[in-house]
Amino acid sequence: MKASSSKSTLRPALTLFILLGVLLGGIYPALVTGLAQAFFPHQANGSIIERRGVAVGSELIGQNFTGAAYFWGRPSASGTYPNNGMASGGSNLGPTNPALKQAAEDRAKALHEADQGSQGPIPIDLLTASASGLDPHISPAAADYQVNRVAQARGIDPQRLRAVVRDHTEAPQWGLFGEPRVNVLALNLALDEAAPVAPAGAR
Repeated sequence: MKASSSKSTLRPALTLFILLGVLLGGIYPALVTGLAQAFFPHQANGSIIERRGVAVGSELIGQNFTGAAYFWGRPSASGTYPNNGMASGGSNLGPTNPALKQAAEDRAKALHEADQGSQGPIPIDLLTASASGLDPHISPAAADYQVNRVAQARGIDPQRLRAVVRDHTEAPQWGLFGEPRVNVLALNLALDEAAPVAPAGAR
């Protein structure tokens, strides 16, 4: 009696397990992958940015620009080096932690040393690391703060540079969600096309 009851319970459970395994472990992933490749291949393959057939980065992952001729991105506290895609995460420093204040002060000092003529307030996204450590965007204010330094390093008119920044400023998602933002990698690549710098100005 008990053996018969166990078999009657086990058989539908195994059948359901196999069906769900095939459906959710095979058919569904294959369908979603196929649709993504058909309709959104750029996004499905990592939103890779290419120049002359060579991958130079992703629209979704920040890069660590430090040269005076380049716009700098959001600070990153990921892993052992900035923008570490294998160790995404923030610093986890609380608002009362002295290390957080010190990190912001060090970033402010670096920005002032790179552009000693800039006396205005520094936008907050140039002083604080993002939660992911991989943020590829900065605010338009953060880009504008760096215009004079980049223009001087490249020997171009600041107003011309501001026009390039405006051209690469993205609107909120669907006009509703988020804030205007600037993709740092895309902006710097556009600058290299419009006003190349000598190897000494490398990032």
